[in-house]
Amino acid sequence: MARIAGITLPKEKRAEIGLTYIFGIGRVLANKILKEAKVDPNIRVKDLKDEEANRLREIIEKKYKVEGELKREILLNIKRLKEIDSYRGSRHAKHLPARGQRTKTNTRTVRGNVRKTMGSGRKPSGQKT
Repeated sequence: MARIAGITLPKEKRAEIGLTYIFGIGRVLANKILKEAKVDPNIRVKDLKDEEANRLREIIEKKYKVEGELKREILLNIKRLKEIDSYRGSRHAKHLPARGQRTKTNTRTVRGNVRKTMGSGRKPSGQKT
């Protein structure tokens, strides 16, 4: 059972995919870490030797921000944007897209206008006669 950065990696997955379960590590970074640790990316997580798992753990802890530390940094960045009253900060505060996406049609759920079927979000018509 490999446990890295507080995350238990799935046993049946390949090491390359298993590392992506850690927040902040994607496929490219996982391959880079495995190459640096001299571990075969096709080996299953359950077949990792303790020595290999320790090398992976050491590299990840020393070189990369992952999990809680990375999440904390992201939250601090968003908080800073809000404090300096930037446009992006105001978009984060309103829970709207911050990167220029259109909102007229595509952000219904964010705006609280959820339509399950066509016509269900419309205003009711006038009184029955």
